[in-house]
Amino acid sequence: MSIRVQVVQAWPRHQQAVEIVLTADATIADAIAASGFDTTGIEGYAIHGERADAGRTLREGDRVELLRALQADPKQARRRRAMQRKEQG
Repeated sequence: MSIRVQVVQAWPRHQQAVEIVLTADATIADAIAASGFDTTGIEGYAIHGERADAGRTLREGDRVELLRALQADPKQARRRRAMQRKEQG
């Protein structure tokens, strides 16, 4: 038996997705290996937006998302934008 899953890698202004067929007992690690994506800079994985470990078994129709590290702290970025608006107006 086999399952069909999608592996997605999304960066600002660029995204890639590949649909692959794996054995029914395949894990996230298996899907990533089969996708051929470069995993440099990957900090974690998610299935349909929920964090998951590389050893998690996949199900038919799962979307594996490769997560990269944040480039900026969201709280500090908001503060910086607020200060810029305050200085401008």
